[in-house]
Amino acid sequence: MVSAIDWTARPQLRDPVLVCAFSGWNDAGEAASAALTFLQQSFEAEPVASIDCEDFFDFTETRPTISLDEGVTRVIEWPETTFQAAGVPGSAHDLVLLQGAEPQLRWRSYSAAVVEVARELGVKMVISLGALLADVPHSRAVSITGLASEDGLVDKLGFEHSSYEGPTGIVGVIHDACGQAGMPSASLWASVPHYVAAAPNPKAALALIRRFEGLAGVVVEASELEDAAEQYERQVTAAVASDPDVKAFVEKLEESMDAADDETQFTREIPSGDAIARDFQNFLRQAKPDEE
Repeated sequence: MVSAIDWTARPQLRDPVLVCAFSGWNDAGEAASAALTFLQQSFEAEPVASIDCEDFFDFTETRPTISLDEGVTRVIEWPETTFQAAGVPGSAHDLVLLQGAEPQLRWRSYSAAVVEVARELGVKMVISLGALLADVPHSRAVSITGLASEDGLVDKLGFEHSSYEGPTGIVGVIHDACGQAGMPSASLWASVPHYVAAAPNPKAALALIRRFEGLAGVVVEASELEDAAEQYERQVTAAVASDPDVKAFVEKLEESMDAADDETQFTREIPSGDAIARDFQNFLRQAKPDEE
């Protein structure tokens, strides 16, 4: 067992899915971390474990912060990686939720600790959430890219085969560690408009949640996040309209995206009847768990 792990509880979970999100470059518009936080709150997740930050962070890069306890006592808050568990009534899978900042040091040891927690809790699949800056308009549906560790899983989930070669982050290293451990994994990435990179993006967070639902077989009541996404789009639209240069730039992005959609609309696969029925049954089971 990896000594960096501090256990709080070891709950009995039903074929759990581990969901990961890391702040940092993996988290444009704070979309991934916001989506994970929403899952934690929606299912009233409880702490089960954490990874000691001492060996994995350069504190000159990810600095601890100081807060005041009751306005008097100064308390240092260190970077942390936490695991929380949540039961999901009506679903075949419970959730384990990992949240933290991307570490700077000893990624292989860190990933081994993540895999150790997953094994201990009986995790059957790992899903990471991420968001990257892209040349996309805020006024269109958020594009979600899906990647998976195995060709069979890629085809099953309808993801595209990735040909990417180049630098990776902690998410890529964790997926590699999961693959070596024989643990299936998938990754969801939202595209976030680069011209509003500094603003939290609930619209992208909502898109990650919706794609996650189909992947994990979990229904999430997200009306609060839907309202936040609509308000976000209204606010950004108003800000864009006030600047002629930005407005013209966004209109060009819209035209490019619409043209690309027109080219692909006739080649997209229609979901199978079995897939539609399966998703609908998942919805019914979770919408009325007391009637089962």
